[in-house]
Amino acid sequence: MESTFSHLGICVTDLTRSLRFYCDALGFERGESHAIGSAFAPLMDLPDVSLTSQFIQKGATVIELLSFDEPAPFGDGVRRALNQLGLTHLSFRVRDIAATAARVVELGGSLVESSRTSMDLGRGTVEFVYCTDPDGVRIELMHLGD
Repeated sequence: MESTFSHLGICVTDLTRSLRFYCDALGFERGESHAIGSAFAPLMDLPDVSLTSQFIQKGATVIELLSFDEPAPFGDGVRRALNQLGLTHLSFRVRDIAATAARVVELGGSLVESSRTSMDLGRGTVEFVYCTDPDGVRIELMHLGD
């Protein structure tokens, strides 16, 4: 049986803020948007739903930002531990880690300075740093050298 990856969904507390973050900090482009109602409640394993589904895309990568009106989103917005079961992080290759990290912070995310790591792999230095989006989703920025 053949399958292909479609998209990744992220629940957000403020759609406008998250759109600005992912588009302006990480280069995504706004795609189609849908008002989702109770017909999708069984699929989402919820008694009833009202939300906006906003797709964003960068190359072949598609993310669906889910902005719930009903039921309200919940959670503490703190980045999850990497060894917690489930999705751990999103990873993006960038040309300039410092500039991208600064933009992430400017647009409501945060920088985890203690995660900054550099390694010499023989063909150049590879750099990494973790950030979070405005809702605490862990984002890895990596520069693979020139």
